[in-house]
Amino acid sequence: MSRVPGWLGWLGAGLTEMSERLDERRAEVEKEHTEPVPVPVPVPADRAVVPAPSAPVPTPAPPSGPRPDPAQAVPWGVRVAAEAGWRLLVLAGTVWVLMRVISAVQLVVFAFVIALLITALLQPTVAWLRRYGVPRGPATTLTAILGFVVMGLIGWFVTWQVMENIDTLSTQIQSGIDDLRNWLLKSPFHVTDKQINQIAKNLREAIGANADQITSTGLEGVQVIVEALTGILLVFFSTLFLLYDGERIWQWSLKLVPAAARPGVAGAGPRAWRTLTAYVRGTVLVALIDAIFIGLGIYFLDVPMAVPLAVFIFLFSFIPLVGAVASGALAVVVALVTQGVFTAVMTLAVVLAVQQIEGHVLQPFILGRAVRVHPLAVVLSVAAGAMVAGIGGAVVAVPLVAVTNTVVGYLRAYSLGLSLPNAGESTARPAHEDEAVQAEGGSGDAPPGEARTNAEDPVQQS
Repeated sequence: MSRVPGWLGWLGAGLTEMSERLDERRAEVEKEHTEPVPVPVPVPADRAVVPAPSAPVPTPAPPSGPRPDPAQAVPWGVRVAAEAGWRLLVLAGTVWVLMRVISAVQLVVFAFVIALLITALLQPTVAWLRRYGVPRGPATTLTAILGFVVMGLIGWFVTWQVMENIDTLSTQIQSGIDDLRNWLLKSPFHVTDKQINQIAKNLREAIGANADQITSTGLEGVQVIVEALTGILLVFFSTLFLLYDGERIWQWSLKLVPAAARPGVAGAGPRAWRTLTAYVRGTVLVALIDAIFIGLGIYFLDVPMAVPLAVFIFLFSFIPLVGAVASGALAVVVALVTQGVFTAVMTLAVVLAVQQIEGHVLQPFILGRAVRVHPLAVVLSVAAGAMVAGIGGAVVAVPLVAVTNTVVGYLRAYSLGLSLPNAGESTARPAHEDEAVQAEGGSGDAPPGEARTNAEDPVQQS
């Protein structure tokens, strides 16, 4: 008889006994972890009660299953802030690189921007000549030459007036300084002659200490003159080509835009050009009215160099808010040191009256809603432009903000599928018609005389 069954029975009995011992040991461990150790209290023998056994409290089971995605564990607000943050960093880096590139070729950029502004001013003349049958080439050349001749004559006239009146003005300024000194001596501020002489001495010492810097600045004037002449030539040729061939330049620029974004840019370009054109023409008209009325006022008040001051007021009016304050202050100072306090007060009244009429009547009526920018945005943009690029930056800051506002508003509406009015133009074609024209053979390299829709050309709008 085989002994295998007996061996299996012995093994099974051993395993059963071991399993029972493990269950007893596990129950003891669970009882130790779940039940507090009772403190023995002496109880009389006659009152001793045997406590009933309590059921063990089960311990919570560890979580089962895979862990959640770390991205899902981050709060939603933090994820939104992170997404917006890295995009803002990319935009800031792009703007920084762009500003570095612009600063490296600052003269070229300023020349092209000024050419755009002059083109917006002179384009109606080209359109008027072409309506009367003058070919594009002669109309463009005649308009450009006439415009630059007029601007050159204005600059020459201002220089001539200043040189003619500089001796008289110096005498009047010296007399005004003497009158101011006498007034300070007799004023209730208790200013003594010794203090005035000390201030004059400090000014002379400051000028003497900075003589080397002044001399180096004078030597750098040659480089400034060369750069100015280079900029004038760049402005002239850029204006000439923008007036003559602006349409093809715009069509070529559209080819640099990705095809998916091209319809939106093609629609934003004409609106941006109309905004820029309205701004330039309205600003020139408002500045001309300011110069005429303030110039007449200071002329009848016998302020010296009334005509050059009027021209300065016209030029400074291209810097919104800040330019008007600076030019008005210059006229008041000249009136104060040459004609006295009463004339200065009257000049200030004339300047304030004209500027109030400009701000509340002329600008809303002439510029309209197309280029309306909040005064806070005007001040901040002028300050930022002046800090980045000086006077030139202050001049181009506001039109840049106005154009950017127009473009962003149109692109936002375009992305939402809204239909916008064409700013008074009824000749604009939809983007799909423009693509159809290009598919039929029309391209950006078409000759200037070929018929095109004016709304597609932000440089040839009239």
